[in-house]
Amino acid sequence: MSVLIKGGTIVNADQTFSAEVLCRNGIIDAIGQDLDDAGAEIIDASGCCVMPGGIDPHTHMELPFMGTVASEDFFSGTCAGLVGGTTMIIDFVIPNPQQDIMEAYHQWRGWAGKAAADYSFHVAITWWDQSVHKAMETLTRDYGVNSFKHFMAYKGAIMADDEVLVNSFGRARELGAICTVHAENGELVFHLQRKILEQGITGPEGHPLSRPPEVEGEAANRAIRIAQVMGVPLYVVHTSCSDSLQAIIRARNEGQRVFGEVLAGHLLINDSVYRHPDWNTAAAHVMSPPFRPKEHQEALWRGLQAGMLQTTATDHCCFCAPQKQMGRDDFTRIPNGTGGIEDRLHVLWHHGVNTGRLTRNEFVAVTSTNAAKIFNLYPRKGSVSVGADADLIVWDPDRERTISKDTHHQNVDFNIFEGMTVRGVNVVTVSQGKVVYQDGDVRTERGIGRYIKRPVYAPYYDAMEKMAGLNTPRAVERG
Repeated sequence: MSVLIKGGTIVNADQTFSAEVLCRNGIIDAIGQDLDDAGAEIIDASGCCVMPGGIDPHTHMELPFMGTVASEDFFSGTCAGLVGGTTMIIDFVIPNPQQDIMEAYHQWRGWAGKAAADYSFHVAITWWDQSVHKAMETLTRDYGVNSFKHFMAYKGAIMADDEVLVNSFGRARELGAICTVHAENGELVFHLQRKILEQGITGPEGHPLSRPPEVEGEAANRAIRIAQVMGVPLYVVHTSCSDSLQAIIRARNEGQRVFGEVLAGHLLINDSVYRHPDWNTAAAHVMSPPFRPKEHQEALWRGLQAGMLQTTATDHCCFCAPQKQMGRDDFTRIPNGTGGIEDRLHVLWHHGVNTGRLTRNEFVAVTSTNAAKIFNLYPRKGSVSVGADADLIVWDPDRERTISKDTHHQNVDFNIFEGMTVRGVNVVTVSQGKVVYQDGDVRTERGIGRYIKRPVYAPYYDAMEKMAGLNTPRAVERG
């Protein structure tokens, strides 16, 4: 079945124009005027924007974490994303310490088999030996993994110390991959958690006290400097404060290849939520890094506007109230995570485009195109262009909706944007050339999501070596 979208305005990251879009066999077959396909399903996009589907480069579906498992699985989570206009996620394979990397990868692939939308994986490096060294090559060569994650927090669990960072960063460079980091100084967090608990502070208000901005800034700067020495590009996830933002800005101004991601929640929610009189409400906001004082939000918006932060994400990792209660008497045991995959595009349009902070083209860049480019998916993803995957959204800039846990499709009993009325709503989602959502009608299919391989970045490394006068052999073929 083909789909023909008529009457809309195409908005890409680089241009805006009026045209019809014809989708056949899962790809965009034609863009132009007066297109015709006798058997096509017709979508009237009059008065609407036709944009590439969102790419969320940071999600955690059904993640085993802190003694429980995230409530959102790959089907429910990708369904919610499709309703909100996100047509692809990049989730995380997170091996336990000493767990075989390939075993963990295949475990996550099994869980993701129920996905309703396309997906890919970053793979976390949580420990190091020669088996990890070998697995990284297998993942890049055979499974299309071109990004490796490093948690600098969570001491005693998945934290990567400097030795792991150096070894993994060096190996990623050999393979033509990019490194990503969760930047928080795990030793400092552990120290502050113990100190705060000793002071008798056990509630959610202790969470941000144990993870101040300086803890994030130090780790971001350390990871950036290690990446600089090892000659590998770096992607800093969920940048939440001006301290880490300044580290990114400094590196980019020096010509270092560093990218920054910001969460929709960190742009809009401040740390007062942890002092809410209702324990469950305060605990529902516990995530790491935590929400920050208001001045950091304005700094993050400026960073996004200036192009120092390139992508937006959600860190979608849902835990319901009974799970959060695990930390009732000890904030360090509250499972870290919040939702947002269904609402990211809506809140960013409302608070970004409607306020003039972002143009429509910049909105497409930070919600889709930049992630596609950074993680080597472009132009297959992140573009309304002939030959691209037919992952599209039809966006009504004048329609309004009020966000609520009572009406969202996310499998969690709380919404961090509860009660927020937004103007600008996704009304149609096309995924793999099929209409999977239209005006409240959810038509998603379990297991139809495809695993998307992402090639390594050998061409970038070649160029970098030429500039540096180097001639280091690559461990993988060019291309």
